[in-house]
Order: sequence, then C-alpha cells, then structure tokens
Amino acid sequence: MRQQGKNPPFAVVVAVTAVGTLGMHLIIPALPATAQALHVSEPAIQLTITLYLVGLAVGQLVYGPISDRFGRRPTMLGGLGLFTAAGILAAIAPSAGTLIAARIAQALGGCAGLVLGRAIVRDSATEDRAAAQLALLTLVMSMAPAIAPAIGGYATAWAGWRAGFVLLAIIGVATTVAAAMFLPETNEDTGARRSMLMPSLRLLRSGKFRGYAIGGACTTTSFYAFMAASPFIFIDRLHQTEQRVGLYYMFLMLSVATGGLLANRLAGRVAVGHVLRVANGIAIAAAAAFMAATLADALSVPMVIGTITLFMVGAGLASPFAITGAVSVNPQAIGAASGLYGFVQMSYGALCTVIVETWRPGSVLTVAIVLLGSAIIGQIALSFALRSGR
Repeated sequence: MRQQGKNPPFAVVVAVTAVGTLGMHLIIPALPATAQALHVSEPAIQLTITLYLVGLAVGQLVYGPISDRFGRRPTMLGGLGLFTAAGILAAIAPSAGTLIAARIAQALGGCAGLVLGRAIVRDSATEDRAAAQLALLTLVMSMAPAIAPAIGGYATAWAGWRAGFVLLAIIGVATTVAAAMFLPETNEDTGARRSMLMPSLRLLRSGKFRGYAIGGACTTTSFYAFMAASPFIFIDRLHQTEQRVGLYYMFLMLSVATGGLLANRLAGRVAVGHVLRVANGIAIAAAAAFMAATLADALSVPMVIGTITLFMVGAGLASPFAITGAVSVNPQAIGAASGLYGFVQMSYGALCTVIVETWRPGSVLTVAIVLLGSAIIGQIALSFALRSGR
C-alpha cells in the first residue's frame, strides 16, 4: 500500500496527530483550580482525564477500519471537526457534568489524529523507513505536550481555569483548516469492499500483534498514572506552584522526545529486539528507583523528576518500534491495526489512572506499583512478540 505520489506534509501530520494528546496535557495544571471553581472533589475532576483517555481508546477502534474503507482524509476531517465543536462546549461549560461530557466528545474527535497519523506514515513508507519516521513523529509530538502544560499552567494563573479549554478550541479550528487544505489521501485502497470487523478480529488472533500491543501499552501509557496524580503530588505534597508544575511537565515530556530521537537514530542500525529490551530495561530501573524513594519516604522534586524522566526516555525509545511492529503485521489492515493498537494503549492508560484514583487515593506508592508492574509486563509481552516474529 503506497500513497500514489502524494506526499503529506510532515508538519500537518504532526499537528493532527498531536491534537488528541494535547487535549489531555494542556489542562492538567488547571485540575485543582477547576475542581475548586466547579465545587467538586479532586477525584471527580480527575474524570476529565480518565474519561478522556477512555474516549481516546474507544474512538480509535472506529476510525481505523473506517479509514481503511473510506479513506484517511474524510475520516480525519470528521474527527477534527468533532474535537473542535466539543472544545468550544468545554470552554463554556457551566458545570462539571457538562465539562465531562464535552471532554468525552473531545476525546472521540481527537483520537482520529492518533490513529490516522500513524496510518498515513505507514501508508507512505516501507517498514524500516516507517520506524524511523514514527520515531521522528514521536520526537516532534513530544515537544507539543512538553510545552502545553507550561502554557496551561501560566494561562490558568493569569486567566483562570477556562483558559486551557479555550486554547484547545483554537487548536481544533487551526488543525481542521490545515488538514482540509494540505492533507492528501494516502490510502490507495479507498472504496474497496471489505469487512470493517474481520481485520480487527484477525489481528487479535495474532500473537505477534498482541505482544506488540500489550507491551507497547504497558511501556508507553502507564506513565498516565503518574500524570493523573502528579498535580496533587507536586502541589499538595511537595508544595510547588502551578507555574512550576507546568515547567516540570515540559521537562518530563522532553524526555519522551529524547527517547524518540534515540529511536530515530537507531532505526535500521540496531536490531529491534535489542532496542526494545534496552528501552524496557531503562523503564524498569527508573520505576524501581521511584518505588525505593517512595518506600524510604525520600520524595523530593529532583528525585521525582529524575526517576520519571528516565522512565519516559525508555517509553519514548520503545514506542516507535512497538507501533511499527504492530501496524506491519497485516499491510492490508494498517488503519485497523493502528486503531486497535491505540485502543489497547489508551485503555491501559485509563486503567492506570483508575487504579491511582480508586486504590488508596493520594498514595504515591500506588503510582510506583503501577509503573514498575507495567514495565515488567511490557518486557514480557514485547519479548513474546519478538519471538513470534522469528
């Protein structure tokens, strides 16, 4: 499957792919202020993150098969339009219930970019080249959510909790217009008669796909457990300001970009199995150090930033290779594979946030257990995928 001479501008692919994750990261520093303004508890307002992740997960199951059947471009434009409309509703939401509903719709729209950005890259390149491009996509995408929390933190401090939601609505308008103007159709099989369910069922029966999907999810989205709890760790426990928390998030997300840069340089030069095992080993070591500091009651800003930074470098390094492996299992179902991979990934991220919010709420040890357990499971699953590939 190739794109018939059409070259999607990389900047546009990055922008539409980043929309879904921007929708989560930009508002994180505003969560405590949002809870106070809407007169709800902290766990209740965390639903704007947890249910957003659920929306990202469920929506990806739909967009992939639809784009395989009807094309990447129209499917993308529909999703971005929904993200924009829901973003406007979130910005003017009068209550927590309305805000949560708008966030779910926003996630269902934003996840189109997550699915189709990966599919467009894979449409346009061989497997080896796709790994390098996806690594570069991970690198550039990490910059946006790295900067977004800092912007969100300052916007909240200066203009109130609604500022972040207004910014997301503006981003939705801009990316929809850019996609409409510059994004070509890259799926040469558009319009082919095919079942939209069977490709996903076949992928689920593939041990190789399951290994990449589960391993990639455990490695790359378990840090959402930390992100959901981090405002309260930094602000309530470590007594940091909202502006500083935004800067901390920028540093953490830049570590994902560092992992993506390493992946881009290693793609095609080092065996995939070696890279994935090293990346997961880094994540395991970092999570173990974070747990040790938690058990020793030795948490500090440098300790938290240092260990989570290392964890996220491992995640950024592993992500492009896990994604490429998953979407290359069946070249005729790239969209379905991208969507199913994203569903597993975001579902696991949502599960991690639910565990943090419901199992000993406020406990940093719960976060440490989730991170370390996920890294270990990810190592086992990716090793299984590599064995299946051989």
